[in-house]
Amino acid sequence: MKTLPLGVEPIVAPRIEFNESRSLIGLTHDEVAQKLREIGVPEKQCRMRAQQIWHWIYFRGAKSFDEMSNISKEMRVKLNEHFDVGRPEIIEALISKDGTRKWLMKFPDGQEVETVFIPEADRGTLCISSQVGCTLTCTFCHTGTQRLVRNLTPAEIVMQLLVARDFLEEWPSPSEGRLVSTIVLMGMGEPLYNFENVKKAMQIVMDDNGINLSRRRITLSTSGVVPEIYRCGEEMGVNLAISFHAVDDETRSKIMPINNKYPIAELLKALQNYAGIKNSRKITFEYILLKDVNDSDEAAHKLVKLIKDYKIPAKVNLIPFNPWPGSTFERPSKSRVAKFSDIIFSQGISAPIRTTRGEDILAACGQLKSESEKKRKYNKGL
Repeated sequence: MKTLPLGVEPIVAPRIEFNESRSLIGLTHDEVAQKLREIGVPEKQCRMRAQQIWHWIYFRGAKSFDEMSNISKEMRVKLNEHFDVGRPEIIEALISKDGTRKWLMKFPDGQEVETVFIPEADRGTLCISSQVGCTLTCTFCHTGTQRLVRNLTPAEIVMQLLVARDFLEEWPSPSEGRLVSTIVLMGMGEPLYNFENVKKAMQIVMDDNGINLSRRRITLSTSGVVPEIYRCGEEMGVNLAISFHAVDDETRSKIMPINNKYPIAELLKALQNYAGIKNSRKITFEYILLKDVNDSDEAAHKLVKLIKDYKIPAKVNLIPFNPWPGSTFERPSKSRVAKFSDIIFSQGISAPIRTTRGEDILAACGQLKSESEKKRKYNKGL
């Protein structure tokens, strides 16, 4: 029997390959019904048939119309002629020594994204990408070194969850004891620069006729696109995480160019408003600790002051920098990270230190970058 290399899991080819132009994944109930009308399904049947298809896609994880046993054979033939519910090509499936999984998937136009699953004792978190590449060029982030290629469609965003559930064998969709119990939009890309597609995808994920994941189980992470933060609060209402990473405009602008457009004061006002809309649900401040850049005692005290001055209900998620090839930053010592955390805790704000997960397969925070891009860069250097 052939053995697989350590850290690689077998890839089972989907029965029907994902085709964006034919796919019913990523469409609303009404849009699915309209597609059925267009192929001649009687008006009286469209709504019911759309509901059946939706159930099979998002509750049972069907990859083919042939699996939809409560739909007539004649109708299944017709659906196969015009549509599909297949999956994208999986280029690579890796498992870290700590149990973290990473999938590299390719879409029909050849573009690729990475999706990461992090299992923990009390939950399983799926880190979903929203763009191919990124436009923000944050200097500490590996994804930021890959140019933005395009936004992902709602189908491509939802598909990442379907693929994870395929590999984890989590169909039919459980009401309790889910392996994928939490979604975080903090993979490749800035989700608020792809607002409409992300919103539509999350509405599908939250729909109680399918996956039925509560908005309290979804966190959107943004680098600080201020106008869209206001929209996100009004139109999506999911949990919010802010990639903060520095406590003064000079430092933040150096490592996060978006701060030149939306400086800290504007950002904090938007976060204050968001917290008010969501009845004081805590906002997570993501803070990557970079040695001798933003990890001083003074920075810790300033971070606490900013949160308290703006009266933002918050917790701070401290992330020791995850190295990646070519980076000029270093991870602070464990004692420095611990001291930074202790200062914030002492002021009554939770500041746990995130355990680095999946670092050996480049799946940790700030390390995602499509494999094709990495290979192109490598080959140019030969």
